[in-house]
Amino acid sequence: MAAEEATPDSAVLPQSGLTSLGEAACRYRADEIRPEELPMIAAEALAAGLDTPALCELAGWPRRADPRDLRDAFEQALAESGIELPDRDVARRHALRRLAARLLDGEITPADLARDDWWETEAETTAERAFVALLPPCKCCIEYTLGLARSAWVAQLRIATHALTSSPAAHTGC
Repeated sequence: MAAEEATPDSAVLPQSGLTSLGEAACRYRADEIRPEELPMIAAEALAAGLDTPALCELAGWPRRADPRDLRDAFEQALAESGIELPDRDVARRHALRRLAARLLDGEITPADLARDDWWETEAETTAERAFVALLPPCKCCIEYTLGLARSAWVAQLRIATHALTSSPAAHTGC
């Protein structure tokens, strides 16, 4: 009897590898991952047991390769693994939740929130809107944009952070 050849569709893929690659896809779509990080992500997916031609190829690429090529290879690796890139807005909303969790865990400070375009994120839930409303476009704008003293802003931010991290995610997939 000849052994049947396993394909990505018929093989049992390790869940931890798929989960990690799926999370990387979400973070990639939310612009949390730089292209030069993609070869290491591919190598980690291979180490977790995923094995596709594009993953193998990408894992061997140097970090300084052309960012467009790295992105194309990563997206091909996702497709070969059966992982769809999430909608950008959904990915950004999940990134917003991760940002709130990092703030809650003390990994970042309230002032660190003013370093990105988070305030432009399309929030849908009440908890997301409350958190986003407190995100100024830059550090110098905290008092001017929000009309709050810094201590009042931090207190309101803490409340909004707890509300966001304890509420259920509106969309799954990241």
